[in-house]
Amino acid sequence: MDQTFFQWKRQCLSRLDLSKKASVDEHIEHVVSLLNSCEQYFTTSSCSGRIILIDGAPERSDVQKQNCVWLFVSHKKCERDDVVCAVARSSGEAVLKFEPFVLHAQCRRLDDAQLLHSVAINSGFRNSGLTVSKTGKIITAVRSTHGLEVPLSHEGKLLVEHEYISFLTQIANQKMEENHRRIHRFYQNLQTALSTEKLKKLQIPDPPSSQELLDSPCRPETENGEADEKEDKIKTSVYKRRRKRQHHHQTDCCHGDGSSNGPEPEDCLDLVT
Repeated sequence: MDQTFFQWKRQCLSRLDLSKKASVDEHIEHVVSLLNSCEQYFTTSSCSGRIILIDGAPERSDVQKQNCVWLFVSHKKCERDDVVCAVARSSGEAVLKFEPFVLHAQCRRLDDAQLLHSVAINSGFRNSGLTVSKTGKIITAVRSTHGLEVPLSHEGKLLVEHEYISFLTQIANQKMEENHRRIHRFYQNLQTALSTEKLKKLQIPDPPSSQELLDSPCRPETENGEADEKEDKIKTSVYKRRRKRQHHHQTDCCHGDGSSNGPEPEDCLDLVT
C-alpha cells in the first residue's frame, strides 16, 4: 500500500498545475511545501482564498465558474473601485464572492488523515472532512464556512448602489483578513502536530519540567554522600590507630625472646653472682 501511495505522490507532484494561475498562491506556499515535504502527505489542489466577481449567462439560474466570465479576481484585499469598474463590464448575472482558503491533501494512512483533520478543525476550518475512495485514496479536505456570495447585476443592469458595493467590499476584506489569520494558525498547529507525532514514533521521552527538577532529591543525596564519606574516614582512622598499637606491641616483643614469662630481677642477680 505504501508503494502505491508513493507512486501516486510522484505522479501528482510531477504533473503541471492546471489551475488558472498555474502556480501555488503566495500566501500558502509555506503550507503546501510543509505538507509535500512529509512522506505521509501530498497536496492535490489548493487556493489561499480570493475575492472574485464572475458574470454568468442570463438564462442560467445558477452561476458556475466553468461557464462564466471572470470580471475580477484578487487573492488579497481589494478596493471598491476595483469592483465597480469590473461590474460595469457585466452583460449577464454578476455575482460578488469571497471564497476562503481550501486545500485537499492525500494521506498515506487513515491515522495521518485524522491528524490533519484535527489540526484543521482546531485552526478554525470547521467545514473540513475526510473521504476514502474505492481505490483506497484517502483525502483530507481543509475548508471553512465564512464565505460570501452576493448578486450585483441582472442582464447587465446594476441592482445596487455604489455605497452598497463599498459596504460589501469592506465585508469581503474583513473575511480575507480572518482567512489569513486562520491560515497562519493552521500552519503553526500543523508544525506542532507533526513534531509531536515524530517524537512519538522515535519514542523520545519528554524532558523533565522545571518543577520536577526542583522536587528531585539532589541535596539529600549530596548530604548522604558527605556523611558516608565522613564515616569512611573515621573507620580508616580507627583502623590505622589499631594497626599502630599492634605494631608497637610486636616491636616490644621482638626485643625479648617472645616469651611472656621473662626472668625475674633476682634471677638475673643470681646468674651474675
